[in-house]
Amino acid sequence: MIRAVALLLALTAATDAPETVFSAPEHHRLVEGIATDGDFIWLSSVLDRVILARTTGMIGSFVMPAGTLHPMGIAWDAKRSWLWVATDCPDLPGVAKCEAGALVALDRKGRLKAKFSAGAGFHPGDVSAAGGEVFVSDSLNGMVYRLRGRTLDPLIAPGAGRSAQGTALTSDGKRLVVADYGRGVAVIDLATKSRTVLPMTDGRPLRGIDGLVRVGEDYYTVHNGSSPGSLIRFRLNGAAIDVAVVHRGAPLADPTQIASDGKRLLVVADAGWPAAGKPGAPPRGAGTVVALPLP
Repeated sequence: MIRAVALLLALTAATDAPETVFSAPEHHRLVEGIATDGDFIWLSSVLDRVILARTTGMIGSFVMPAGTLHPMGIAWDAKRSWLWVATDCPDLPGVAKCEAGALVALDRKGRLKAKFSAGAGFHPGDVSAAGGEVFVSDSLNGMVYRLRGRTLDPLIAPGAGRSAQGTALTSDGKRLVVADYGRGVAVIDLATKSRTVLPMTDGRPLRGIDGLVRVGEDYYTVHNGSSPGSLIRFRLNGAAIDVAVVHRGAPLADPTQIASDGKRLLVVADAGWPAAGKPGAPPRGAGTVVALPLP
């Protein structure tokens, strides 16, 4: 099914060319998450447990606090002025195994402000924050959690999803859109926790999708279920989604996460996952961030 989706994307791909914003220093071999407050752009450097902070003319960094794991997906929380980080122990050479990961919050200086876990078997990979709400997803079992006070409240039970990735709150704040890598796009009613899978208008699921962000009524997601990757836009249309391809191909070699500063989309275009899985592999320019203007 992913091959069928890839064919659809190839046939409908747009021609807009992304602009390279910057690339992480070469020694950061695996860059996964991206977040922005409109001024700073933060990136999560997974293997060395570092958050990179880039603003005009400057790139800084801070190491993850003691007692935390490797940073994966990240999201800026404008209400609290915190950076939320999904932390875990990805199955990669040199990374020690762990019983569970955690959702952590950092201030602008990298100081730990909060830390939450759903217990053994919790392996978060992505996080979103909007309107004071925080959601974190587990790519290993498809579960999605909502932060309620100091508790991670499950919205999707184990087995309902397959590999939950990016999430985005709808404009009315009543539903959560979930990108599930194996099942496609789903919508969760936050009042009832009911989950509805939304296929494309031809009835097929949009599988192979990763990062997700909402801009107005449009949802932008990264498709990396085939190579090269694609940037996709979709809208909710009743019980389905209307899909369009914003860009396909170079420089989206290994795209993962996506964010918006209100004027443009920011995409991690080449995260570096293939090289990270090979012990001793040399860096190959991972951590390239590209921008596309919003329509």
